[in-house]
Amino acid sequence: MKIIKHLRKCFSTILLTSTLLTSACGPLEKNINKEKSADKAGENTQSLAFASTYAPLPSETTLITNARILDGLGGEILSGSILLKNGRIVKISEEAIGSEATLTIDAAGKWVTPGIIDIHSHLGNYPSPSVNAHSDGNEITNPITSEVYAEHGVWPQDPGFDEALAGGVTTLHILPGSANLFGGRGVTLRNIPARTVQDMKFPDAPYTLKMACGENPKRVYGKKGGPGSRMGNVAGYRKNWIKATEYKKKRDEGDDFTRDLQLETLADVLDGKILVQMHCYRADEMVQILDIAKEFDYKVTTFHHAIEAYKIGDILAKTDTCAAMWADWWGFKMEAYDTIRENIPFVHAQGACAMIHSDDPNGVQRLNQEVAKAWSDGNKAGLKISKAEAFQWLTSNPAKALGIFDDTGSLTAGKRADIVLWSADPFSTYARPEKVFLDGALVIDKDTGLKPMSDFKLGQVPENEGL
Repeated sequence: MKIIKHLRKCFSTILLTSTLLTSACGPLEKNINKEKSADKAGENTQSLAFASTYAPLPSETTLITNARILDGLGGEILSGSILLKNGRIVKISEEAIGSEATLTIDAAGKWVTPGIIDIHSHLGNYPSPSVNAHSDGNEITNPITSEVYAEHGVWPQDPGFDEALAGGVTTLHILPGSANLFGGRGVTLRNIPARTVQDMKFPDAPYTLKMACGENPKRVYGKKGGPGSRMGNVAGYRKNWIKATEYKKKRDEGDDFTRDLQLETLADVLDGKILVQMHCYRADEMVQILDIAKEFDYKVTTFHHAIEAYKIGDILAKTDTCAAMWADWWGFKMEAYDTIRENIPFVHAQGACAMIHSDDPNGVQRLNQEVAKAWSDGNKAGLKISKAEAFQWLTSNPAKALGIFDDTGSLTAGKRADIVLWSADPFSTYARPEKVFLDGALVIDKDTGLKPMSDFKLGQVPENEGL
């Protein structure tokens, strides 16, 4: 009997893979044709490499009614409806919505939000099981490794993706580690079961550049030829931005130009094509980094970890720089010493772009609880932040910081139908996602037991594991 059940499961997996393959052919052909057209127009052909082959799973027209809705933009509807069709949000309203939906869900007593976006994850690069053979998140061979791409180390079979999805995370930003001054390119992924990382890549999402300041680079490279101090860190950034400026000039002029993957990434930052995501803890260092960005005319999109961001919220607001933070994780090294539990809400209250992040394979499964802690601490300190406002820290703000806000991050007509139906108030410890939609396709359903299982786990765990 066990063998029959296992064969049935394998057959289902083959059918799902077949569906993914079939549905991927159209978008892939479309992407290639699009790139060929760009080539004819004289555009750079490097975008052909590792192009997204993501294709949404089949979905049906779905109407969710009687839901308490947080729209991800600071708005709230106490009882409303959402209509999903062809993978997109068609309408959201306090009034009843007439439709020919093939699936209607009565969400009375439950909450609906956008899918969660984790802006700082290493899933796939440091997958489970956590063994040395799976450690592919940091190229610790040189302080300058801007030529590497995080996606080239992502293992799509990481069981952590399934658990994050069960926690309501529909989009993840995978970054290289933080040992290097320039750590390499980050990639934004759709949290969907897939055979390849290309099948997970968020279409048209810009690349990012992971950089790091402070203790990590000088600790890792202090005995390997440097940098060995914060002074050396800053000198290292500036030397390489000078090289990138010269490279960009040669590339743009077409004279004496030889392609260099390391400098290519930095030149694309200077062109505004790649978004800088900077690991940085201390307020004084963040301001130093902003001065370097001013010197070389590029933008720092987000400071990650940023435990002292509360000290410079006004500066972050003025420079339109986001801060991705933990709720209450600090004190594990000297530069992580001086924070407060109100860090996120205080940055928000100063008008800056604040958000939560996980940087952890367990924390990513309960980011709603992390936001709830930060929200509660801020309000205890006298801030009057609504739950609807605070939910931006999970959805629209990370979408803005990743350059995908036009496509996801809020419950807005025309955007991707990335939606979580919660069993209760998502700010409650007891709330869990009951249903999760990715591009309108139901991928998590507690009622039926629907939940993806990576090929790595298939046949190793019971069928109903984790449900």
